[in-house]
Amino acid sequence: MKAVVFDEYGGPEKLNYRDFPDPPTGPGQVRVSVAACALNHLDLWVRRGVPAYHTELPHVLGSDISGVVDQIGDQVRGIQRGDRVFVAPGISCFRCPYCLSGRDNLCLHYRILGAGPRGGYADLVTVPALNVFPIPEGLSCEEAAAFPLTFLTAWHMLVSRARLSPGEDLLVLAAGSGVGTAAVQIGKLMGARVIAAAGSSAKLNRAKELGADELINYREEDFSSVVKHITGGKGVEVLFEHVGAATWERSILSLAKSGRLVTCGSTTGPRTELDLRYIYARELTVLGSMMGTRAELLTISRLLSQKKLRPVIDSVFPLAEARAAQEKLESRAVSGKIILKPDRALSG
Repeated sequence: MKAVVFDEYGGPEKLNYRDFPDPPTGPGQVRVSVAACALNHLDLWVRRGVPAYHTELPHVLGSDISGVVDQIGDQVRGIQRGDRVFVAPGISCFRCPYCLSGRDNLCLHYRILGAGPRGGYADLVTVPALNVFPIPEGLSCEEAAAFPLTFLTAWHMLVSRARLSPGEDLLVLAAGSGVGTAAVQIGKLMGARVIAAAGSSAKLNRAKELGADELINYREEDFSSVVKHITGGKGVEVLFEHVGAATWERSILSLAKSGRLVTCGSTTGPRTELDLRYIYARELTVLGSMMGTRAELLTISRLLSQKKLRPVIDSVFPLAEARAAQEKLESRAVSGKIILKPDRALSG
């Protein structure tokens, strides 16, 4: 098969489009002929060599995958060759106490496809049969690859962790990103007033199309001051944070009394200062969030088929141009998801 592979850590120049062995299919596994694979910031961190993921080289990136079942291993039931499927990016054991309590995102053996196990920057990928699901009705393969990781992350953050309620004010930072566009839609679905903050007019216009009520260009304005103006000095009840060091201080200042900040990432750096007096005096809550559960992903799939949520695609690149696709993602000139398509999918 053809795949995009890197043999050592570094910049996007380390990505090589070349022949690579077809992945075998073992018991309890299925092999998927990849139709589309979406990029995530996780791909950039793994390529750079973040040690948390224990990646074995050479490595194939790619967590968000859709395609057609190509091979079926022993002990697999309910799946047929030719089925159109999307792949759940999180791999859990479904035997540990966390999995058995329905919190499979906290699995003691949790891995993310494309971070540890080889992923979907390839013609073929082998995954556990438990990780494939029918593509929601009405979605293309590109759209089916554009939603799993980002929508799952945003849903878990806002619904399960922050407990966003109707009528609350929600601030979504980096609202033009993949996870940001998901958060804007989920916030509206939950009945919140959504304030979207982004760094360009194009990204803000997209957020408005997705339902955002108020817009802030944080390259031109201090978003914490604008939030206080919009909310009459109150601040927001929930703040969707995944930017990190560059926004953290102003994020805390944007919260209402008893507000909740929920974070899933730190794209501008993981270290920041925190004035604890502000946290306890205003009874603020800071919540961490890691991916989401399989049950949540199935809920999102149903909402997509009902047209209550929709994936947002920025652009589509041939698999062979993965380096250019990652360079675009790193430039932050993106609104929605970037998709890679193998040659066989492009020609098909």
